[in-house]
Parts: sequence; structure tokens; C-alpha cells
Amino acid sequence: MSETSIPLQTLYSRALRTASKASVLPTIEDETQALHLFSTNETLEEVSTRDLIYMTVPFILAELESSARATQRDDRLARLRKAQVHFKLFISLLDDYHVLPEEEKKIYGQKSSGIADPAKRREVKIAQFKKEKEIKNKISALRARRGQTDLDMSNTYNLVDSLLPASTSSDEDNNEDVTRETTLVLLRLQWAQTRSHLDSIGQELELLANAPPEEPRVDESRQHTADDTWRIESAPNSLTNQQGPLLDVSGRPLRPFTILPAGAGERARMQGEVFRPDHRLPTMGIDEYLEEERRRGNIIDGGGPQSANVPTKKEQLALDAELDGTHGGEERAEEKRLEDERWAQYTDANPRGAGNTMNRG
Repeated sequence: MSETSIPLQTLYSRALRTASKASVLPTIEDETQALHLFSTNETLEEVSTRDLIYMTVPFILAELESSARATQRDDRLARLRKAQVHFKLFISLLDDYHVLPEEEKKIYGQKSSGIADPAKRREVKIAQFKKEKEIKNKISALRARRGQTDLDMSNTYNLVDSLLPASTSSDEDNNEDVTRETTLVLLRLQWAQTRSHLDSIGQELELLANAPPEEPRVDESRQHTADDTWRIESAPNSLTNQQGPLLDVSGRPLRPFTILPAGAGERARMQGEVFRPDHRLPTMGIDEYLEEERRRGNIIDGGGPQSANVPTKKEQLALDAELDGTHGGEERAEEKRLEDERWAQYTDANPRGAGNTMNRG
């Protein structure tokens, strides 16, 4: 089957699914131009919902050109200029059909890089970020109305692929209004991203234009030949190996070494003790110290309002004794009776003031 006989939605869907591996999509561009889907003589209401999604073709082409890998500066410049053309074509197409509200045009019409005042530049970026987040949330809500799962908003290809016309007309008729609204919101999101991309492309083009010229590439085979003429002998592995033996069987040194006097280790230890702070350095952190003190029992827990609300032993015994009809309540009542009896015996044996022998009143 030739590519000209493949339906446009199938061709576009296939290209989007392989967009991450592709560099250009000439078939899609030629197909949409050949079909004359859009004209400056018609309004946005006259464009069918099935054709509306194909307004994203220039944006997708620009995304592919700007994200394509280029190792040479001239290749990168060519990619950026192609992406710039596609982005401007996309903006012109949306402006011709008046897709964007005037409020969003005013927000994204300002270039943050051209604002000298940092405070105003920050306010512009915040306003643009909030508006873009609002559009993304609206797309998620519209996808939920269509019964679709959430997608990664950073993956433009999957978003566009999910809005392509359905294979059956019944599914399309049921969700035509929601699909049209979702497509228009997606175009607004891509318009906002296009303004940001154009700003970044302009800065990158300026950097590449002012970059120093690239050094001419030298043939590697000739370079190796020239290097063989003048080169310094590298040290043998035995001299650079610090883990091997010091001498061979004949007494020849195998690696560099330093002769030190006797007691060099003790000397180095004493030298390390000299060049250090004159105060004792901490050996543990604050949390470790408190944990060790708590383990030793030097920290008293409790106290405060929380401790005051806890009943005392005598109060708890009285509360437990009031549990009538239970075995535990009877035991607690007996303990309370014995405690009261012991206290009564103690007060009888030790009347009040009996110990006051020095200052009797």
C-alpha cells in the first residue's frame, strides 16, 4: 500500500508514535498541503473537528527539528532555522483563525528575556507559568470527560495522537463537542510553548553566531603518524605500581621510594598532634549525647501539664474500686479498704503535733 492511499489520520498517528526516532516528517507536511485543509478565507467555526487537529503539524515539525541531535554547529544552525520557520508558521496559522484569546496573547506576547527589570521579568514568568498550568489542568479535565486516562503533559506527541479522529464515526459523533474543545485548548497550550521556544531559539542562534570558529578536523591516521615521530617514553608499570615489591631479586628498585629516619611513624604522629586545635573536639553530636544521658538515667521524664492530668496512685485506686460487679473492682475495693485502715492506724498511733518537741504551740 502506497503512502498516498493511507488515510491522513493513520499516517499522522504512525508518524507521531515514531516521532522520538524521526528527524523530519515530510510526508505529513506534503499531505496536509496537498489536501488544502486550511484557508485564510474561512473562519474557525467553518473548520471541521476532524481537520482541526492537523493545525498542530507545524508545531510537531518544529519540535522535531529543534530536538534533533546535531554535532556540528552548521547542522545545528540549520535545524534551528527550520524549527523557527515552522514555529512562526504555526503562530501565523493560529492568529489567522483567532484561536487565542486576547488575554493569553497579552500574557505570552511579552519576551521575558527583553525585560531589564528583574522584578518585572519575574512577574511575567510567573504569570506565564500560571496560565500554562491552568491550560494543562483544563486539558486533563476534558480528557476525563472523554473517559481517557491521564497523559504526561510534556509528551506532545501522545497528546496529539489521542485527539486524532476515531476510526468509527459513532465514537466521534458522541464526543465531538468535547474533542473540539480539547483540541482548541491544546492549540492554546502549544501556542504558549511556541512563544517560549522562539525566545530560546533566538538566544541560541545569537550564541552560535558569536561562537568562535570550529577547529578543522585532522585525519586521525595522519595524526597518529606524527605523534609516533615525537613522543616521550612512558614509565613502566613497575614504577607506577605502588603495591608491588620494592626491589627485585638483583636489588634493583622496582618503584620510587623515600628513605626515612628511624621512628618516622612516631614523628608523624607527634606532628599531627601539634597542628590541631588546642581544645578538645566533640566526639558525638547533641542527639547522641542526650540519648546516652537518657540511657544512663540522668534525664527525668514527665512533669508539666500532661503529668498534672494523670491521676495519682491513690486516686487511681479509688477509681478502680468503683468498678462494682467485677472481680478486679472487688480486689481494688479490698486494697482501698486495707489502705484506709493502715492510714487510720497510723494516725491513731501518731496524733497530729506529736513530733513537735521544739516549738509546741
